[in-house]
Amino acid sequence: MKNNKKRITKEFFLILFSFICGSVFILFLLIFPPFKNILLSNECIIKNKSQIYEKSSLKNSIEKIYDAVVVVQEYNSGTIENSGTGFIYKTDEKYGYILTNEHVLTSSNEIKVVLSNDKEIVAKILGKDEYLDLAVLRIEKKYVKQVATLSTSEKSNIGDTVFTVGSPIGYNYRGSVTSGVLSGKDRLVSISVGNSNDLDWIMKVLQIDASINPGNSGGPLLNVNGEVIGICSLKLVDDNIEGMGFAIPIEYAMSHVDLLEQGKKVNWPVLGIEMINVDDSAKLARYNLTVPKEITEGIVIYNIKEGTGAAKSSLKKGDVILKINNIVVKDIATLKYELYKYKTNDKIEITFKRNGKEKKTKVLLS
Repeated sequence: MKNNKKRITKEFFLILFSFICGSVFILFLLIFPPFKNILLSNECIIKNKSQIYEKSSLKNSIEKIYDAVVVVQEYNSGTIENSGTGFIYKTDEKYGYILTNEHVLTSSNEIKVVLSNDKEIVAKILGKDEYLDLAVLRIEKKYVKQVATLSTSEKSNIGDTVFTVGSPIGYNYRGSVTSGVLSGKDRLVSISVGNSNDLDWIMKVLQIDASINPGNSGGPLLNVNGEVIGICSLKLVDDNIEGMGFAIPIEYAMSHVDLLEQGKKVNWPVLGIEMINVDDSAKLARYNLTVPKEITEGIVIYNIKEGTGAAKSSLKKGDVILKINNIVVKDIATLKYELYKYKTNDKIEITFKRNGKEKKTKVLLS
């Protein structure tokens, strides 16, 4: 009995001793700055001889991308016409390659980029596409200080911390960093392409609340590790809207980069029709076309181009296209969005209405 009491007493004191030692050790870690910094994963900054701990600093992540980001400037007769951002995504033996937005480059081929060290150099446009809103530039490798690390947006989750590096409003604010969260994925945003005044194209993009402004276009969207997950492209501008920016997923961009690097055009499939949205009464009147009141979604054919797949199908002027392969077509933007999922020489099924009757036809894309 006495031996049992002694054993229990020993175990009690051993547990008590371990608890006290552990408490002292944790207290030591919290009080002593270097260990406190490691334990809390804070960034230690020295300001006016004082140590300031900044929680969750992006400093190390920014260092992984900062020198890979450039200001993209488009010149016309020696004057800057347009400005945006780009980033170096790879190098080979001779050159560094830069991704940016197509809408940063309007019509001029005189392009210069400003590096993080303020050196301005001439860049060559290799390829661009207005529907992708992507362009690839090339500079000599000797000017490259850093190459961005690419990841994928598919690994990112809503609510993850993201940040951007860019040149809002141009050169004077180059290297600006903004941060926020990934607000949404797979957002479908309608935009106008080229000289069109209509919302005739849909982009599938990432939504962010990090501040982006004119000049940020083409810059990288990054995760907390400093890896590129998107390309900043557009934002919603309205007095009642704040903090709604959008970025092209990097994996989508990279799936088309090879063609742009080679200067080849992206061959988007052609249906072979000219069309009007069913709710565009002014254009319908111009072409002497009418749409039954019960039809509120779809597009109306006002011309069929000779030699195309549409011309060889049963489609006619005045038909209202309702579906592509059973996917509802609300307007021109959604028709193009669905159409451009296919390739040249694919055959698709079109559902349309003519004289109040629903019909179907097969069309070979050219």
